[in-house]
Amino acid sequence: MERIPPLIRLLVALYLTYRFEGFLMKHATTLACLCACLLGSTAVVSAAAPEPPIQAPKPIRSTWAEIRLKGAYPEGAQSLSLFGASTESLSAGVARLDRAAKDEDISGVILNISSPKVGWGKLHEMRRAIGRIRAGGKRVYAVLDSASSMDYLLATSCDEIVMPESGVVMLLGLRAEVNFYKNLLDWLEIKAEMLHVGEFKSAAEPYTRTEMSPAFRKQMEAILDDYYRQTVDIVAKARGLDEHKVEAAIDSGPHTAQAALELGLIDRVAYSDELTGMISRDSAVLDVRVSKKYAKRKRDTDFSGIGGMMKVMNALMGLDSKPRRSLYPKIAVIHATGTINTGRSTSSLFGGSMLGSETLIKAIRQAAGDSTVKAVVLRVDSPGGSALASDLIWRALEKLDKPFVASMGDTAASGGYYISMGAHTIFAEPGTLTGSIGVVGGKIALKGLFEKVGITTSVISRGQNSGIMSIMDGFTDTERKAMQRMLHEVYDQFTHKAAAGRGMEHEQLEKLARGRVYTGAMALEIGLVDKLGTLEDAIAHATKLADLESEKKVERLILPRPVGPLEMLLGPMGADAQANTRTSRALVGALESLSPELANQFQAAEMIRLLSSESRLTIMPFRLVVR
Repeated sequence: MERIPPLIRLLVALYLTYRFEGFLMKHATTLACLCACLLGSTAVVSAAAPEPPIQAPKPIRSTWAEIRLKGAYPEGAQSLSLFGASTESLSAGVARLDRAAKDEDISGVILNISSPKVGWGKLHEMRRAIGRIRAGGKRVYAVLDSASSMDYLLATSCDEIVMPESGVVMLLGLRAEVNFYKNLLDWLEIKAEMLHVGEFKSAAEPYTRTEMSPAFRKQMEAILDDYYRQTVDIVAKARGLDEHKVEAAIDSGPHTAQAALELGLIDRVAYSDELTGMISRDSAVLDVRVSKKYAKRKRDTDFSGIGGMMKVMNALMGLDSKPRRSLYPKIAVIHATGTINTGRSTSSLFGGSMLGSETLIKAIRQAAGDSTVKAVVLRVDSPGGSALASDLIWRALEKLDKPFVASMGDTAASGGYYISMGAHTIFAEPGTLTGSIGVVGGKIALKGLFEKVGITTSVISRGQNSGIMSIMDGFTDTERKAMQRMLHEVYDQFTHKAAAGRGMEHEQLEKLARGRVYTGAMALEIGLVDKLGTLEDAIAHATKLADLESEKKVERLILPRPVGPLEMLLGPMGADAQANTRTSRALVGALESLSPELANQFQAAEMIRLLSSESRLTIMPFRLVVR
């Protein structure tokens, strides 16, 4: 070793240092001293560890769930077609959001809000679900091309709101428009004979008046005041704005995206294709990947072979929608959706759905007879309808010997309140329309119209009140008196049962009744409901009442089950009625595509159809649409 020149020794040491940089970092001082000795230096060198070679950082990846909110989001399980569910239900939409909240592989959510048709109840459900994502530490971006009031209120539950420069925020406040048909009926020589109990029970007013009565206007103003208060409160808290500034923004709307940005209503003006770049810069992530249609149910379209034929037959018979039996404890969630009528549930001739008493009672009895069902949650989204059908459903629920909780959606008024009022606990959304405890009855007399078009009628009758249900003439004095007496008796039954269900004195309850409609927030203050909360809150409460909180697994039994395509075609309505229903619904769909307002006018005929089959109605007096 003495023969090797010191310089060569140094080069060897440096080479070894390069090849074994880990060793160098650990023994840097020792190696420095060794080099000094090899060079013949007597000085002691104190060397720091050399800088490691600069390496390019590895790309950091993150995956974001993209969820589009679009469509009507109906309550309950949906009927299946050969190609899967025709539309996403509210529970399925909320489940997708909750899945994103719990998915460890998802860093955040991009929420594309494409004008979902949600009311105030569904708005609250979705806002709470978005809140659960954020509570888990994940960011949520709302992407809006343009925004109606409900779109915007939904978007405010997100961390950031992004809109292209061509977008518009239509946050314009609230407006209620009620159409009156008396002049039209007079011109057609049609006579509307309407009776009611309760000064606020105004369901018949559009057919007997040309403008709102003072009582009708009073309750409408109270409801709009509460909705306006909720709107301002939601925006102010979510956006960190003063309430007066929010009101000023509403009064000065609509706003372009740039104007909305300056007012603090949105966070960024950008196109959707720029979003991944923004996320990358915000989170210092180099590679942002988007999971398109996150957790969207995929349709099985492979119908080849014997297995494919079985899939077709199962879909036609609706077998795929039947719940699998298990011995786990269950909470039965029974959906009561649509206008209440006697008979079986069907589709309405004028759009929407008809809630049949026979169908719902069958579901209630199924839950009652299932030993694994430990509690029942009734999810109500109904403006009411037939007084008889409402009472029959109420009776079936009264006979339940299991904990029973009611959860109110967008609407649970009149008959919708009737079937809820016996629950151990009633949950409502802040914007639920409820109450309307009152009765209306009457008929439409067509004799004048028939004579106008050349139709004459001869009548033979026996009995003083034999014409009470005739569509030809209005009520005689004795018929009107008998009809009014019957309505008072129905009202008395309604209010006494409501008082018993709410634990109130009848006199106290009756003052809150009289046909008056309330929001869920208003109903809580006066004791018509017990709590404000979502369907999930109601299910959690039912689980507690059933003493199932310690159970490892609690399942949900969704009732009534959706019918299959074959049952829809060959079911109790018959082929002709089904054809008429499809034609009417197609007409409503065409009208909605042209003008939602025209479709609303067409659907107003539902009241006339109900009166032709039911003499006593517990139905909400108006349909409130917020855009």
